[in-house]
Amino acid sequence: MQHAVGGPLPPPQEPGQGPAGWTHSAQHPGPPPGAPAGPPPPHGRPSAGPPPGAPAGPPPPHPSAPPQGRPPAGPPHPQTRPPAGPPPGAPGGPPHSQGQQPAGPPPVAPARPPHTHGGHPVPGWTGPTPRHASAPPSRETTGHIQLPPGGPVPMPAPPPADSGTGTATLAVLLIGPAGAGKTTVARHWAAARRVPTAHISLDDVREWVCSGFADPQSGWNDHSEAQYRLARRTCGFAARNFLANGISCILDDAVFPDRPVVGLGGWKRHVGPGLLPVVLLPGLEIVLERNAERSGNRRLSDEEVASIHGRMAGWYGSGLPIIDNSKFDVETTARVLDDVLARSIASPPNW
Repeated sequence: MQHAVGGPLPPPQEPGQGPAGWTHSAQHPGPPPGAPAGPPPPHGRPSAGPPPGAPAGPPPPHPSAPPQGRPPAGPPHPQTRPPAGPPPGAPGGPPHSQGQQPAGPPPVAPARPPHTHGGHPVPGWTGPTPRHASAPPSRETTGHIQLPPGGPVPMPAPPPADSGTGTATLAVLLIGPAGAGKTTVARHWAAARRVPTAHISLDDVREWVCSGFADPQSGWNDHSEAQYRLARRTCGFAARNFLANGISCILDDAVFPDRPVVGLGGWKRHVGPGLLPVVLLPGLEIVLERNAERSGNRRLSDEEVASIHGRMAGWYGSGLPIIDNSKFDVETTARVLDDVLARSIASPPNW
């Protein structure tokens, strides 16, 4: 059998067997080897094969066959195949009868798989095109794990009584002045829960900006406000994605009740209506003492700390739950926070 120049050879065949999916009669028309030949067919009827003992010659060319010397384009056309069964008169075959029409062609054999190289058919082969690999994962796919998109956080279902927040998946915003212990309490509460819980501090996200950081201590201007808005939106995006994947989240920020730019409206817009705000507000002397233990740009002047603490007093009468942790350690404050959140889930605050 001739093959296209440069095309790969077909796989080796065992004696008496054809390629997978092909029958012997599809490649060698006529009776199978060993079957006795019957009497010659009637005059004018094409012979099913060469007479016994005669050397096999080339098959007669078909009108649509390619010119001599050109490799065939594929398997022989079903209409040009002789019958696959034994000729009339042979044992197991039908007897001759005058006027009997030759039997129709046998069922078409399944198409032979094409020879491929690198997932593409080899030139010169006209078999079916192989199936291509699946499309690459979308932008929302990490590896082979499809992540659900983050949406507005709804209000969580109330947990069982006397169990705190239990295993509820929720988003919390811990509010308080500088030195109130927001970051420390939030991290401890997140680590002590029985379900996956993340902690995001807005001050940490703001400091992701290394070159060109707008330090609030240098003054509140358009530059520092723009970076604050960007950090708040980033925190909200992260919280929504955590919640969408079954991970609770607690955020902390110094949200002022009398300044809409850094108010609750932006947090509610970026996280969702299910956000649970809680105010952490110890006495002024405790805040000044904790602020004195800080260093770097996290440490503020006493005047600024006193001013922020005074403005935070505006949360009294707002309807938000307030925790005075002046006499609580971190573990006790985290436990009180969990109880307050359980009551907020059962009766959401109106804010």
